[in-house]
Amino acid sequence: QVQLVESGGGLVQAGGSLRLSCTASGRVFNDYAVGWFRQAPGKEREFLVSISSSGMYTNYVASMEGRFTISRDNAKSTVYLQANSLKPEDTAVYYCAARPGTHLRNVASNYNFWGQGTQVTVLS
Repeated sequence: QVQLVESGGGLVQAGGSLRLSCTASGRVFNDYAVGWFRQAPGKEREFLVSISSSGMYTNYVASMEGRFTISRDNAKSTVYLQANSLKPEDTAVYYCAARPGTHLRNVASNYNFWGQGTQVTVLS
């Protein structure tokens, strides 16, 4: 079992930045690949980016690359999502998810463990 807790969400003006954190407890964190997803009201959960267990490999949705950056610190059992140049359409609940192994996946059903989410609201 891996328990995930997201933090760092909040209210921000358009053009601003936030750094979201996903902190894990339980099993050895560096055995897990991690992905970030988001879900806006009335919309399906959307994949954003994933990072391999070592942090060496990443996979971004094309529309996010350049504005969002994923990183991880396995010593702190934490994965970060740096979100810059935020837009009102980025408003959503942001979730991190983990799956054992190193392979990157962009489908929610491939992830075994999920956090509770953190709300990001971007004001126009």
